[in-house]
Amino acid sequence: MSVALVRPSRPPTAASHRWRALALALVTTLVATLLAAVQAAPAQAAPVLLSQGGAVTASSQENGGTAAGHAVDGDGGTRWSSAFSDPQWIRVDLGSPAVLSRVELAWEAAHAKSYRIELSADGNSWTTAYSTTASAGGNETLTISGEARYVRLTGTERATGYGYSLWEFKVFGTRDGGGGPEIPGGGDLGPNVHVFDPSTPNIQGKVDEIFQQQEEAQFGSGRHALLFKPGTYNNLNAQIGFYTQIAGLGLNPNDTTFNGDVTVDAGWFDGNATQNFWRSAENLTLNPVSGTNRWAVSQAAPFRRMHVKGGLNLAPDGYGWASGGYIADSKIDGTVGPYSQQQWYTRDSSVGGWTNAVWNMTFSGVQGAPAASYPTPPYTTLDTTPISREKPFLYLDGNEYKVFVPAKRVNARGVSWDGGAQQGESIPLNRFYVVKQGATAATINAALAQGLNLLFTPGVYHIDQTINVNRADTVVLGLGLATIIPDSGVTAMKVADVDGVKLAGFLIDAGPVNSPTLLEVGPQGASADHSANPTSLQDVFVRIGGAGPGKATTSIVVNSDDTIIDHTWVWRADHGEGWGWETNRADYGVRVNGDDVLATGLFVEHFNKYDVEWYGERGRTIFFQNEKAYDAPNQAAIQNGNTKGYAAYRVDDSVQQHEGWGMGSYCYYNVDPTIVQEHGFKAPVKPGVKFHNLLVVSLGGNGQYEHVINSVGPPTSGTSTVPSTVVNFP
Repeated sequence: MSVALVRPSRPPTAASHRWRALALALVTTLVATLLAAVQAAPAQAAPVLLSQGGAVTASSQENGGTAAGHAVDGDGGTRWSSAFSDPQWIRVDLGSPAVLSRVELAWEAAHAKSYRIELSADGNSWTTAYSTTASAGGNETLTISGEARYVRLTGTERATGYGYSLWEFKVFGTRDGGGGPEIPGGGDLGPNVHVFDPSTPNIQGKVDEIFQQQEEAQFGSGRHALLFKPGTYNNLNAQIGFYTQIAGLGLNPNDTTFNGDVTVDAGWFDGNATQNFWRSAENLTLNPVSGTNRWAVSQAAPFRRMHVKGGLNLAPDGYGWASGGYIADSKIDGTVGPYSQQQWYTRDSSVGGWTNAVWNMTFSGVQGAPAASYPTPPYTTLDTTPISREKPFLYLDGNEYKVFVPAKRVNARGVSWDGGAQQGESIPLNRFYVVKQGATAATINAALAQGLNLLFTPGVYHIDQTINVNRADTVVLGLGLATIIPDSGVTAMKVADVDGVKLAGFLIDAGPVNSPTLLEVGPQGASADHSANPTSLQDVFVRIGGAGPGKATTSIVVNSDDTIIDHTWVWRADHGEGWGWETNRADYGVRVNGDDVLATGLFVEHFNKYDVEWYGERGRTIFFQNEKAYDAPNQAAIQNGNTKGYAAYRVDDSVQQHEGWGMGSYCYYNVDPTIVQEHGFKAPVKPGVKFHNLLVVSLGGNGQYEHVINSVGPPTSGTSTVPSTVVNFP
């Protein structure tokens, strides 16, 4: 059954009031003057919810399940409650100053009889915006006025013998000094989005020009999206370089057909494809000239929603090294030949065949996938993917741009787009703030607060404050590997503990001042149930160093339950500019605190300590690829108490249930090849904690592993690049 495409209504705005005269001859000069004044007034932004997902603190909490964050999580079933004494307070940081208009309180039975609503610009000096000594509790809507960044509720007398207990604490207002002109949605896509139709002259010349700019620009600032309108394109070979996205603009991949190729090769790097990063191909049908299309990539190079009417070669010309990639929602009629690819993950697709495997080839929900046979050959095959949602994409409906947001699938197998109407939602571009070069974080946040989604056009965006995604079902979509760089140590993006946020298609590049985190999904203590409509991260990449010095303590923190992490590469640089053991210090890659989080295609590399830490219950990972940090100066630098080195993937001892399939960790300690890593994986030995098809490997004998997981599995074998494996743990 398909879901009808929905055109969401526009966000509410405060309309200008206009007098309508029945007869112009009867209108006096005075009335005409007043009318003109009213009509000249600019449209004002309607008050919006500002507090949801904001940073919140409180004087106390009753127990571990009633943290302050529950009062601003948008979930009416969770609450903050205080200690059983007076006075108590709860404070929310709105992130930036705003002109406030009202506060909504949803009290539990244990409410305040007397309380104040207080405002502050700096969190130190407070003024009272509202007070009462006779509250009856329940749901209260309070009209307030004032400009502030911080809002505090201070309870001075309880109505019961219990503490103060709030289901929700909502603050409404407008940004930028009081609701200036409404930020428009839609508009043109900027200079770095190149749109073609079959009649466009010299398409090959333009594509070649961009490739020449981007072929070797591994750490350059160029960003490009090559978008092709529905139709047929003949004799085209689109070579794809760094920070280049090529995509069709049809609703179905078969709407846009190349009688030609979309090619990635490694001539620029002497036939070595291990640095072919940061590019993508999406939503196209290919009839390859030779019968086989070449896509020789490594990390952060997704091949999504593609139909290849022929074969697919994943190795470079000459079959040089290649280091793993990702296919999803694609149909390859012929055979996929990975050849020299060391590892690969394919999800929810269809293939005509698969020729070989090196270390780790993992499949979930793939029709035509080889049978499970790990470790000889090393195929890990799951019949279905437990939960998946395909990446949102831009398309043309006639002459109107829209973004299609595919629906969640359960136990998915095969592509989402073949053989019937697609399930999902279509959102017109006028519901998006089209972010272009020069946009500020303040404007981006104002657009989000206004109810708009975000479409980042190709470019590099420096931000001086956190981008706060607080509204359920918000889409944040990047084109052309749009890159966000947080300045002054801020967190680049935070997502509230709300349903159905979709983050897709962008790169976060750490700035030179250490950020405590780069991306946070849900605030600390998040606990709302999002199983019906999870938040998803797709082709969201993180880089620390390489393009210049960068630092972050932890790259991605997932606090929200039920989150889907679908293809991410979180990378602490081992080459380029601004890298070194302390130069681009980054202790932790991905930390998962939320329950029921699923990762499909988790690539995390080179962190100073743990690459992945998992604290949430019932977590699952299908395919994990890792290299430990190359640049550790000596054994002491990686020592973890009495343990030799930090595991690549650690499940906390408190966890009762966890499962992983097709997971590998590799070491290349070339600065000090005598370094020994005790294990690649660490997990509690419990019936509910299970791993399948693990490997560790020493690259050329530069460092060694003693075990695969905990004290289980053989050591790596001296100078031979031969994996040590564990088929099932425990």
